[in-house]
Amino acid sequence: MIKIQKFIFNPFFVNTYIIWDEESREAAIVDPGCSNSMEEKQILEFINTKNLKLNYIINTHCHIDHIFGNSFVKEKFNSKLLMPEKDIFLLDIMKEQAESFGFSFNNHSPLPDEFISEDKSLHLGNSKGKFIFTPGHTPGEFCILFEEEKLCITGDVIFKESIGRTDLWGGDYETLIHSIKTKILILQDDVIILPGHGEDSTIKHEKQFNYYLINL
Repeated sequence: MIKIQKFIFNPFFVNTYIIWDEESREAAIVDPGCSNSMEEKQILEFINTKNLKLNYIINTHCHIDHIFGNSFVKEKFNSKLLMPEKDIFLLDIMKEQAESFGFSFNNHSPLPDEFISEDKSLHLGNSKGKFIFTPGHTPGEFCILFEEEKLCITGDVIFKESIGRTDLWGGDYETLIHSIKTKILILQDDVIILPGHGEDSTIKHEKQFNYYLINL
């Protein structure tokens, strides 16, 4: 059985998720946005208190607000880093990304140990997650679906009553809408959406109240 803890980090209020299998304690951190020592301490204390084995660091996509903590978490736990291959170019412009939002950032993310693909699954003990390719916000973004628990971590693809920006590096509106229509809205209505920013939602709620989607 999967358990999930959400943290809200950095000036962009990114939702960082720690997910783990309740029996085995095997865990992954998704989009580690921790950007200062206080936020890093929260991650360390939670993982240690829960006695978790952090097997994976996963980036749904590689915009800077979602990868702030890659280097720190990798150094502390030596977990396997997974990210989309088509977003690797964003690692090369981390400084440019930061400066475009008015701040400096000199810490660089390590390269991935593996690329995410729909052919791979996320295994945490007896729990299994499915990677769903959902480009548009970035060229390579993936969501993570836990079918048994009816939970979907959606990064910046879809939010409660909104969708991801497409005016940033590699974004494309039509591609994003196609991803949402063909990969997200086909999920069962009671699947819970865990987005990269903001509150949780459900597929049913987004079909009814998301301005960008109600006419699809």
